[in-house]
Amino acid sequence: MSSSSVDEITEQTKDLFTQDGVLLKAAMGRMVQDLNSIGMLCIVQNGDGTKCIEWRPNDLITIDSDTQDQEWAVVNTIGRRQRTLSGNMTSDYATARARIIKIPLEDLKTFRVTRNNQQMQFSTKPGVWQTTFYFQHGNAEIFVAYLKNHVKTAKTRHDRNTYVVVEPNIETQVLNRSFAELDIFTENTTDVVWNLVSNFKQRPYETTMEAFSKLTDIVYYGNEGMNGKRDVSEEVADLLTKSMSALEDSTTVTRTGEYEVVSVKPTLPPRPCIPRGTPLSTEKWEGLQDTEGRVTEVEGVKQLIFRGGVAHSIRQSVWKYLLDYYPWRMTHSELRSLQRKRTEEYFSMKLQWRSMTDGQEARFSEYRDRKSLVEKDVNRTDRTHPFFAGDNNPNLIVLQDILMTYVMYNFDLGYVQGMSDILAPLLLLMGNEVDSFWCFVGFMDKIASNFDMDQAGMKHQLLQLQQLLLFASPELAQHLQQKDSGNMYFCFRWLLVWFKREFSHRDIMRLWEVLWTGLPCSNFHLLVCVAILDAEKDIFISKDYGFTEILKHVNDLSMCLDVDRILSSAEGIYHQVVSAPHLTDQIRIILGIPPLNTTTSTSSDEATTSQSVQQANGTGDGSAEAAERDMEEDTLEYDGIQIKIVTKTVWALLA
Repeated sequence: MSSSSVDEITEQTKDLFTQDGVLLKAAMGRMVQDLNSIGMLCIVQNGDGTKCIEWRPNDLITIDSDTQDQEWAVVNTIGRRQRTLSGNMTSDYATARARIIKIPLEDLKTFRVTRNNQQMQFSTKPGVWQTTFYFQHGNAEIFVAYLKNHVKTAKTRHDRNTYVVVEPNIETQVLNRSFAELDIFTENTTDVVWNLVSNFKQRPYETTMEAFSKLTDIVYYGNEGMNGKRDVSEEVADLLTKSMSALEDSTTVTRTGEYEVVSVKPTLPPRPCIPRGTPLSTEKWEGLQDTEGRVTEVEGVKQLIFRGGVAHSIRQSVWKYLLDYYPWRMTHSELRSLQRKRTEEYFSMKLQWRSMTDGQEARFSEYRDRKSLVEKDVNRTDRTHPFFAGDNNPNLIVLQDILMTYVMYNFDLGYVQGMSDILAPLLLLMGNEVDSFWCFVGFMDKIASNFDMDQAGMKHQLLQLQQLLLFASPELAQHLQQKDSGNMYFCFRWLLVWFKREFSHRDIMRLWEVLWTGLPCSNFHLLVCVAILDAEKDIFISKDYGFTEILKHVNDLSMCLDVDRILSSAEGIYHQVVSAPHLTDQIRIILGIPPLNTTTSTSSDEATTSQSVQQANGTGDGSAEAAERDMEEDTLEYDGIQIKIVTKTVWALLA
């Protein structure tokens, strides 16, 4: 069987990751009619535990409305997708078997990403690119990130876009077994190490020196007298790793000239518990308007909404203000005039695409692609909700008309998968095509960067989330970093559609209206992410979850979250963070607080975050050369005493 082997879809496989909108450009031995077909690119796990890359043409896949397999939903459900083959199962079996490409990960030798990260090629034979895919609605960066969780890769020296799949490092395996040949402690190993763990936070300097001195004895004097001693490798490796984690949590290491100075890390003040308030009522809302309908206390209204949301009876009116459809200072008569104008604008734009002839559409490929994408998404948006359920539902037609009109309103952005999820609750509440459209425009103006084709907006938010989590919950941030999850990609869906998939319709309305107030700071939605993750911290760490387990756990939280508890926690985290004496300019900028150092550049976010993570992990100034330099034989100053240790060997043993 060739490198791009083909096989039937088995019921024993489960999808670990999927991405829609992937074009097959080249494949060895493929039928000509299948090239340039759109399909779904997946990473799947077979029943026997082996994994492979799999591409399936769209016309072979029937999407279950509950799973909603959209390209943008990068972190969709982990479990096996329900899928069927089109037509008669018996007659289509051979055709389906020939049309599904499978590349076993154990056979994968090389892959590369080119053309602005939109084209990806695979090879199972050196020097021969056997399969090529093109990512139409985004790029391959997130697919590559997920792939790297299942294969170990290294970039080639001659081409930075090419990755070689490498075998696990044998030296690393040997180091992991090194404690099997060492008996560091003469006392009871468990008691000694656990004493170190418990003492690290109270006595960081003394306990650090105690641990290092015992290891240094081994480094300097060798392993004499090892015969006959019991094998405590697992015990020591596990407990000492935990002890070093405790050390990293409570201390930092900085270089001053020839010395490294160990200092206690600053801690956050206690987190306040802030109760939620009652929703903005009809009486309060009317009382905050003058006799002509102007809203006189805009900030007061926003404060009330932030504290408790909006009563459902007045949501339809209040949301138009929050989404910048209605200006706060307009009178009732001015608003009626504005609504007439907006109605004319809407139907004028709608007429533009409704009056397009078949010939025009045939010559307008970009329009056709967007129209096809809208139709596809509308047919699987919230179909379990009574408002959108059933065949020939007129609300689906309105949903589609609004999205197509938005294509004409903002053709540069057009339609990107996920927008239908943003619009659905608006249409459900407004029940009016024109009002829903202009509220949708206002919402999209707030989050348009989420749908950038190069995903720059999403990447920037994920980076900011990483920085906030590192400051607010460093223990969890370091765990994620150690588990190759520090990129925060498992939060992609949360940020893209503002938690739409995580809450019921009633709860998402409450969450959205609170976030639209812009209080108490910029990027409060990122603190909502921090609050959710912090609530799950003990599970992630105690169960030692890796990337796959974290991803599955995060997806399983959908429809199981308490919106009021999370908002209360997020607000508490905000006050805890801004009250910290060691609040950095980096965090200030994210939260919209003026930095203390006016020369701070926001363009240095990535470098600062990288440095923060590296410092948290003890790698000095961040560069590979610096990390190597810091691991040489060094002198450490402790309480005026210079202690010589071979740090490179010590850290290798602790790796």
